[in-house]
Amino acid sequence: MSSTPGLIPATILTGFLGSGKTTLLKRVLHEAHGQKIAIIENEFGEEDIDTSILVTETKEQIIQMNNGCVCCTIREDLRTTLADLAAKRRKGELDFERVIIETTGLADPGPVAQTFFMDDEVAESFLLDSILTLVDAKHAEDQLNTRQEARRQVGFADQIFISKADLVDANAISELTHRIKHMNPRAPVQTAHFGEVELAKVFDLRGFNLNAKLEIDPDFLKADDHDHDHDHHHHDHDHEHGEHCDHPHHHAHDDDVKSFVFKSDRPFNPVKLEDFLGAIVQVYGPKMLRYKGVLNMKGTDKKVIFQGVHQLMGSDLGPKWMPGETKTSKMVFIGIDLPKEILMQGLEGCLA
Repeated sequence: MSSTPGLIPATILTGFLGSGKTTLLKRVLHEAHGQKIAIIENEFGEEDIDTSILVTETKEQIIQMNNGCVCCTIREDLRTTLADLAAKRRKGELDFERVIIETTGLADPGPVAQTFFMDDEVAESFLLDSILTLVDAKHAEDQLNTRQEARRQVGFADQIFISKADLVDANAISELTHRIKHMNPRAPVQTAHFGEVELAKVFDLRGFNLNAKLEIDPDFLKADDHDHDHDHHHHDHDHEHGEHCDHPHHHAHDDDVKSFVFKSDRPFNPVKLEDFLGAIVQVYGPKMLRYKGVLNMKGTDKKVIFQGVHQLMGSDLGPKWMPGETKTSKMVFIGIDLPKEILMQGLEGCLA
């Protein structure tokens, strides 16, 4: 059941090699009784063996893109594949209700996500629902330390699953969860045993809908408030508030993928904010993974919802502020080495 009439929901599944994407996918296909799902795979090398297994088990239509590296070619290929899928569906040659795109372990989900917004033909047929990221509990520490792609995948996610949790102790899981939350406080994190997850956590998450809900991990906000009350010029690494995180054995990882939250009860000046965000996106767009906000704008009694991926930014009028509701603007930015000071001061300067 697609949330927007006529549009086919699409889910991007990402995660490092060996994180269990295929297991999760098989499980989802098995669970999703009665739903017809088209799968676009973008793997290469020995991974192709997986495809034959999937086909026989589920009779799903799997479209395989074996073109090697995903980074340079995915957009054009994906665009063509999606357009082709939509055309076949219109003609009645293919029957499916949703699409799952499984990216390679090394892929950056950014360009994949942008395809849904930049290409009119794709945007007319598909609705990007969410990016799911699988993190392998056993190898996460090493992968997050050494591979920026792994950190980017965490930063992009709308929902994060930790797989292979049975292979490490509870303390390791708690440290990993804590680390992930600092990179991405927007995405719920849960462990997935052998791909066993509820479909409600996989489909129709509406991570890209401009809806009024901006979920941010509450502990992250608490730690962040703490940060603001005391040391305003001390945001170089977002982990100095490790001590407020009820986490006695916290190792300070200064990951380059970080998030921070801006909050204010003063309304924004719309013109100033638009100019500032426009300028920031021009300069830092490639390093901005996901950003989202519910804003109190001068001149409207409605919430303004905005979000972006890299250089692409969109905003929309949401519901009215409720009587008695505190009109607080909340924004979360997730990116690579973003200049927190510049952003915070700049946003402060856009308040009316």
